[in-house]
Amino acid sequence: MKSPLVPGNAALAYRPFDLDTIGAGLVFGESLGELAKALGAGGTAGTAVVQAPPGTGKTTLVPPLLANIALANIGAGAVTGKERPRVIVTQPRRVAARSAARRLAALDGSRLGDRVGYTVRGESQTGPGTIIEFATPGILLRRLLADPGLETASAVILDEVHERGLETDLLLGMLIEVRELREDLTLVAMSATLDAPRFAALIGSSGVGEGADGKHDGGGPAPVVDCPAALHPLKVDWAPAAGPRLDGRGVTRTFLDHVADTAASSYTDTLAADPDIDALVFVPGAWEVSYVASRLRARLAARLPDAEVLELHGQASPAEQDRAVSGREPGGSPRIVVSTALAESSLTVPGVRLVIDSGLSRELRRDANRGMSGLVTVSCSRASAEQRAGRAARQGPGRVVRCYEQKAFGAAPAHPTPEIAAADLTGAALVLACWGSPGGRGLALPDSPPQGAMDDAMEVLRELGAIDPDGLATDVGKTLARIPADPRLARALLDGAATVGHRAAAEAVALVAGDQRAQGADLTRLLATLRTGKDPAARRWAEDVRRMEAIARQERSAVGPSLTAPPSLSSPASAAGAVGFVVALAFPDRVARRVPGAGPERYLLTSGTRAGLPAGSPLAGHEWLAVAEVSRAEGRDAAGTGAVIRSAAPLAADAAEAAASHLLRNAVEAEFKQGRVIARQERRMGAILLSSTPVRPSIDDGRVAVAHALAKEGLGTIGWSSPADALRRRLALLNRELGDPWPDVSEQALLARLDKWLAPELEALAGGDATSGIDLTEPLQRLLPWPEAARLGELVPEWLEVPSGSRVRIDYPDAADGGGRPVVAVKLQECFGWAETPRLVGGRVPVLFHLLSPARRPLAVTDDLSSFWSGPYAQVRAEMRGRYPKHPWPEDPWTAPATAKTKRKM
Repeated sequence: MKSPLVPGNAALAYRPFDLDTIGAGLVFGESLGELAKALGAGGTAGTAVVQAPPGTGKTTLVPPLLANIALANIGAGAVTGKERPRVIVTQPRRVAARSAARRLAALDGSRLGDRVGYTVRGESQTGPGTIIEFATPGILLRRLLADPGLETASAVILDEVHERGLETDLLLGMLIEVRELREDLTLVAMSATLDAPRFAALIGSSGVGEGADGKHDGGGPAPVVDCPAALHPLKVDWAPAAGPRLDGRGVTRTFLDHVADTAASSYTDTLAADPDIDALVFVPGAWEVSYVASRLRARLAARLPDAEVLELHGQASPAEQDRAVSGREPGGSPRIVVSTALAESSLTVPGVRLVIDSGLSRELRRDANRGMSGLVTVSCSRASAEQRAGRAARQGPGRVVRCYEQKAFGAAPAHPTPEIAAADLTGAALVLACWGSPGGRGLALPDSPPQGAMDDAMEVLRELGAIDPDGLATDVGKTLARIPADPRLARALLDGAATVGHRAAAEAVALVAGDQRAQGADLTRLLATLRTGKDPAARRWAEDVRRMEAIARQERSAVGPSLTAPPSLSSPASAAGAVGFVVALAFPDRVARRVPGAGPERYLLTSGTRAGLPAGSPLAGHEWLAVAEVSRAEGRDAAGTGAVIRSAAPLAADAAEAAASHLLRNAVEAEFKQGRVIARQERRMGAILLSSTPVRPSIDDGRVAVAHALAKEGLGTIGWSSPADALRRRLALLNRELGDPWPDVSEQALLARLDKWLAPELEALAGGDATSGIDLTEPLQRLLPWPEAARLGELVPEWLEVPSGSRVRIDYPDAADGGGRPVVAVKLQECFGWAETPRLVGGRVPVLFHLLSPARRPLAVTDDLSSFWSGPYAQVRAEMRGRYPKHPWPEDPWTAPATAKTKRKM
């Protein structure tokens, strides 16, 4: 392999990277020449997308190639104003950045931090001679905001773009804009999956078009440089568990036991065939890593006592992470690395030829209705499963054992959900506001942010004072953007520093912003553990605290006047209360109060969300909590609320009110209850009721309460008396048959015209009168049209006189019944001789007769009396005269006298 672009200028301050040595044995070495050509070597910098599977060497070889191109351009004078090149390579995870830098420095034969270095949160190994710098996306984002032209960089490589991390997506859009101003900036995106064309279209959209020499200069899709997979033969086995992988509480322990047992037996068999093989086990989260690793150690203690079981996840210390990914020492013990998705694509763990995959991953999800976002456990995508499996076949024939059914693999999504589609966007919205693209407007992003999530994020930023009415960052917003934490935590750091002290505020913010998981959700216990220095994460936390404290001292004046400290923070126990106060300042919508009652602990947040506590949490019993994280959940911990508190700290009542003062509200709440208006003077903090005292309602409060009750429950709130209901039914029939001017008395129409017919009664109710004193008959009469109302009794009479002389009430159909008929229920004997069926509403509507037995049970239903007497009556007579012998059942109903009496009394 001949190294492309090795400058021959002996006076060059920096020697080139020896790509032949660095790329020995790496598959991507064969693609270097194609990539160099695509980038327009020796001329104007260009763009490209590298599509290469994990393990091919792209992360190791592409950065030094770009460094050599930059060195050659500087030596040839093609790029002016730069004393030295700088190639920045983003890695989505800190451990990946450190590992990649360490490996490249070793292959280059230089000391880490000299020619090759890295920068991650709280840690930097770089120097004035650093040419290649690996960094996390967040580091580069802040660097871009401070230096929008990125003048110190010659090239940027965005690695693992297929993972669709939110910060990487933002960087892609922002760097495309930078290239429009800086054609000398080389931009390369690298993907491990087959989605390169969409990134090529985005990256190539900037620039001035194709150059005269045919080299890519923008204006069309960026060139895609492919690299064949470096996979050896891979055997796929399926070993599904007998029970479910997930239940309402998350990953089941029985499934984790199955994963551990499968890993132990598979690795034991594998080592028998080849003792040099190591294994990699994928589970979704840090807790599952710890659980499976512990069970593996117990299972292997007898069979493989010298085997090492290592844990790899984001909460492990840098030393533990580096040890897990460094590979087995020559002659070292067999190793099983139990990992989260950290080892999926951005890291290569040497020696691995066996992969055990749970098929689960953690992905961000946002619940907009409940104001929650967080990681949830889901089936991993097919792309993720393929990458995990591929880890076993990088260095020789391998095997993957999938601990789930093949049909579950087929049903999994093709790719993981882009973080921008599921995450809380507050931090991203602040970056975009500082960049001058509020809400992402005008920025070439792989996917547009969801409008609802972005609107929520912008509203949070407005409350923080971080953006102006146009959505651009204010001075406060720019200050918050310089703090490496969520904007809410950044604001709490500055506001809290003046109240609890710079150190205490910095400790609380570093605690919540860090990767550590609070056991039992108790942040104060986690703080005490970190302060001892014994926790593996203590060193990183202490560095974060020092950095946050320095920022708080430097930036405090930028955010305005200080808060007044609540009395509880002046007590000797204020150190413990400081954590809760700072958390409450950051997330006032998550201040929570205990819900009284028996059973599991439940808390009501100011946002209105209810959540449970983990079983056995030390926080149980505290009246107030400042909640840093709450997520959707089922099972015992959720206590029937559908959510569980993941991290929180105790909070005094006065501290809660001070932190969430903008949510405090005093108001008279009037409601219509049990037939009258009642009112209470309520003091609330968001959804939390602080106090409630009975008061006499004002007439205005009463009107609001009555209107609300009517809108919710309709006119049934007042109730229809029998006369009122009868009048309404008659009017409804008239409106149905004749239309105007007879009024529409449907529920909807009456509610829409309350002021026309019910105003006096509503005022009486608003003033405290009870519904028992109101009859809706008179109000309905106000709707009668004149002079037509004079014919009401004629058109829809209340009574009908039958041949026996009785007056029978007419039962009109319900007002909501659009096709009902007026009914007269009368004893059959009272209608003898009646041939013509009466008709109402001017002859339009025939009465429907329910002809009854002497016991007033229905015998026949008819609206044609003549036909009834001539036909069905004979059968009715035959069946009934023996049952009711005292009543007349004449053979000839036409001539028999109509009567309501028995034969003896006639």
